[in-house]
Amino acid sequence: MEIVAFGVQADEQPLLERAFEGRHQIRSLDVFLNRDTAPIARGYEIVSTSVNADLSADVLQTLSAGGTKMIAQRSTGFNNIDLEAAADLLMTIGRVSSYSPYAVAEFAWGLTLAVNRRIVRAANRTRNFDFRLDGLMGRDLRGRTVGVMGTGKIGEAFTRIAHGIGMNLLGWDIVENPRCIELGLKYVGKEQLFAEADLITLHVPLVEATRHLIDADALAAMKDDAILVNSSRGGLIDTAALVETLKAGRLTGVGLDVYEEEAGLFFFDRSLDVINDDTLARLMTFGNVLVTSHQAYFTEEAVGQIIEATVTNVQDYLAGRTNENMLVTQGQLPAAAR
Repeated sequence: MEIVAFGVQADEQPLLERAFEGRHQIRSLDVFLNRDTAPIARGYEIVSTSVNADLSADVLQTLSAGGTKMIAQRSTGFNNIDLEAAADLLMTIGRVSSYSPYAVAEFAWGLTLAVNRRIVRAANRTRNFDFRLDGLMGRDLRGRTVGVMGTGKIGEAFTRIAHGIGMNLLGWDIVENPRCIELGLKYVGKEQLFAEADLITLHVPLVEATRHLIDADALAAMKDDAILVNSSRGGLIDTAALVETLKAGRLTGVGLDVYEEEAGLFFFDRSLDVINDDTLARLMTFGNVLVTSHQAYFTEEAVGQIIEATVTNVQDYLAGRTNENMLVTQGQLPAAAR
């Protein structure tokens, strides 16, 4: 069987093709799945997609009409998929329930250190042989307080690093992680976390209850010199409110690997284009803001695990089996995915 895979990155392609070698043919495309590209999948029973694919109801209908019965998404998040529509179309939807949490946690720490110590600004200066230290002063993080919002596998990995640095640990989640408690993390309400944390890092999924978790009120409750890091999903932050906060001179630094309107921008070369997103354009003007292109997951280990899980999803679908990665199985919507 030949499978078509959308949104395949150049570094990902050989790993993906090697994983399916001897099992199925894989057609790797660098274009992302959306309304315009969905007709490409006509005749393919199995389609693999990336995190920024548009799998809304009308796209799913186009795929289904073209003969697609199974979608294997190469990501953990699935807020881009209309699961109810997929169920109505009797489709099977698989995702990757987990991969290396260290990839994302370590990158989140990379963003933290970069904005705290002004590393990007310093590197840009020294390329021009400007070796002044003006404006580059950071702060010791040891002894300061970190607020970890979301203490699952990634949040736990971030907490372990914070513990090693010697930070005071606060956490917020709907379910407490006993391993984080063993590290000394104290669970508190959002309001207390916002008020006391010097560093706030986001590791929760994007669902309706967490959309704009960081809104104008949350930002107003934070310390003026706090650092905010998001390596989870862009929709967790109200970006317009964040811009207003930064315009007021608040927050020491912001590190973002995700953006709520990143679809159509991230993973593309837009360097020669006119960017019509005024919010993102304004955000990029702040010297204390570092934006990267949704790459926190992008390590050899994590991508390898994502691809391995994708192969398993495909094999299980073809064998009529289900697994923990299945969000919809031939039109059946598990309770956990509702």
